[in-house]
Amino acid sequence: MELNVQDWKEFKLNKIFTLKGGFYNKKPEHSEDGTIPFLGSTENNNGVTEYYSLTDIISWDKVGEPDNTIEDKLFSGNCIAVTVNGSVCNAFYQKDQFTCSHDITQLCLKHHTMNEYIGQFLCVVIMMDKYRWNYGRKPHDVKKFGLSIIKLPIKNNNDNTPIIDDNKTYSDEGYIPDWKFMEDYIKSLHYKPITTKVKDCSAYELSIGNWKEFKVSALFDRIYKAKAHTKEEVIEVDKGIHFISRTDYNNGIDIAVDKNAKYEGLEEANCITIGDTTATVFYQNEPFIAGDHMVVLRANWLNLKRGLFVRTLFTQEGIRYCYGRAYRPDLIKATLLKLPIKRDSNGNPIIDKTHTYSDNGYIPDWQFMEDYINSLPYSDRII
Repeated sequence: MELNVQDWKEFKLNKIFTLKGGFYNKKPEHSEDGTIPFLGSTENNNGVTEYYSLTDIISWDKVGEPDNTIEDKLFSGNCIAVTVNGSVCNAFYQKDQFTCSHDITQLCLKHHTMNEYIGQFLCVVIMMDKYRWNYGRKPHDVKKFGLSIIKLPIKNNNDNTPIIDDNKTYSDEGYIPDWKFMEDYIKSLHYKPITTKVKDCSAYELSIGNWKEFKVSALFDRIYKAKAHTKEEVIEVDKGIHFISRTDYNNGIDIAVDKNAKYEGLEEANCITIGDTTATVFYQNEPFIAGDHMVVLRANWLNLKRGLFVRTLFTQEGIRYCYGRAYRPDLIKATLLKLPIKRDSNGNPIIDKTHTYSDNGYIPDWQFMEDYINSLPYSDRII
């Protein structure tokens, strides 16, 4: 199915959805394990940052506002949850009931029954406007956020003219969103359910309290600025060499470029890339060329699984360098990362007398990092 976006029409969010702001000022404490998702300001794990029991949810109130009802704290499923602070305007379809921080706004369809296919379609449309809310302009206010405009496919007559709703339920112009098209489009995408042979209970434990600090300059053999290319000097194709930029989507892959062309500064695979002005970090497992402001990190110990482990630690540093403080090579080199270290059978650190990785002689446990990634469900699908 084709997407003729130029034929889509504009709709205000508050005409399509009922919007409800999140509840908690901060994440509640735990007294017991639970199964109710807690959504926060993240772009990962479908927005879920923790799981809570109903007992914990009932017992916690907003700071300064006691005696809130359970209806204030629980949010119905079959809706969309949008992050409105921190990692802004990430949209996730929520199948089940959840609770959340005030960094989340819930969107429920007003006049139509949502399902996972329509929800997934709408999530992508909402996130296409993510750029509007970066760098200080955040959609905290539910009423103002409801005035935001998205474009959607509409119902048409047989002659391709818009069907007009005289009641103007969805828009002042009377356009009607084509919910069936949205559902059918998602269903038409070629995919198979993802399976894994790794059991949920097999994941290794992370004893972070026993990790040690390492300076990035001691971990990587080469840290340098990549040769910068612009989109004007390349030929974009459907499949080709990856063009890595500062985008935080798709592993940093902005576009694909003609693989038959000769590029100055073609980078080999097996490295970590960092966008210095955005602190976007990814592991690259294929050759690529880079856009502007890209830093490359290379080391002999690096491979796919170890790269993914270390990349995750780097992303925790991103908050220090966003919004005007560029993550330059000198700052990257000076960054301290905490890593698991090699220990003997008694649990004591194994000391490297050459002090290759740290002044204290600690040795990163690269094999544990690789084994940890392999222990996670769906790790067998990583290629």
